[in-house]
Amino acid sequence: MDKAQQDALKKAAGIEAAKLVENGMIAGLGTGSTVKFLVDELGRRVKEEGLQFTGVTTSRRTQAQAESYGIKIVDIDDVDHIDVTIDGADEVDKDFNGIKGGGAALLWEKIVATNSDRIVWIVDESKVVDTIGKFPLPVEVIPFGAGHVIKKFEAKGYKPVLRLDADGKEVRTDENNYVVDLHLEKIEHPFDLAEDLINTVGVVEHGLFLNMVDKVIVGDPNGPRVLTNGNK
Repeated sequence: MDKAQQDALKKAAGIEAAKLVENGMIAGLGTGSTVKFLVDELGRRVKEEGLQFTGVTTSRRTQAQAESYGIKIVDIDDVDHIDVTIDGADEVDKDFNGIKGGGAALLWEKIVATNSDRIVWIVDESKVVDTIGKFPLPVEVIPFGAGHVIKKFEAKGYKPVLRLDADGKEVRTDENNYVVDLHLEKIEHPFDLAEDLINTVGVVEHGLFLNMVDKVIVGDPNGPRVLTNGNK
C-alpha cells in the first residue's frame, strides 16, 4: 500500500471517528498521523456545524493543531472526566491489546486514556495484527541512569534501542524523557511484560495498552469498519 492509499484510509477512519464527538462533550484528542485527520474534521465541524466541545490533548503538537481551528483545549487536571478519547495505535491485535508510542507521546496518551469513560482507536488496516510486537515497543525512561536501564533490558533479551532523531540526538518526550524501543518481534505474554517493565526503576511508562480500548475504527478500502471489544 502506498502512502496516498494509506492516508486515504486514515482520513476515512478519522472522519468516521469525528462523528463520536457531540456538543458539550469533553473529548480526549490523541497524537499521530491518523488523529491529524480527525482534528481536521473536528475543526471543520466547529466551523461549519457550530460543534462545541472541550478537548484534552495528549501532546503539544495536537494542542497546537486543535487551537488553530478554535477548538477549546483545557488541561487534564481542569476536568473531572473525559467522555471519549480518540487516538491512533501502532498495532492492535484480536484481543484488543495494542502498542502505542511511535510518536513518543505514550505517557500523556496513557494518562488521558485511563481518565476516559470510553476509548476509541483509529487505525488503517496495516495496524491490525495477530500478535503485537513487530512494531518496536516504546518505553519512556528518565534520562538519569538510562544507560543502566538499557543494559537491564539487553540482559533480558529485549533488544533495546535508544530512540534518536535525524541529527543523532536523543528524542525527548513532552516530559523531557528518553524513549527506548524494544525490538521484540512478537509479544506472547503482554501482561507479564507490562508488569516487568513498569517495575523497572527508571521506567516512567511503557507503550503496552492492554484491553483498554472499547472500539477500533479501521480504515478499510471498502469503508471504515468498527471492531468492538466484547471484554470491556
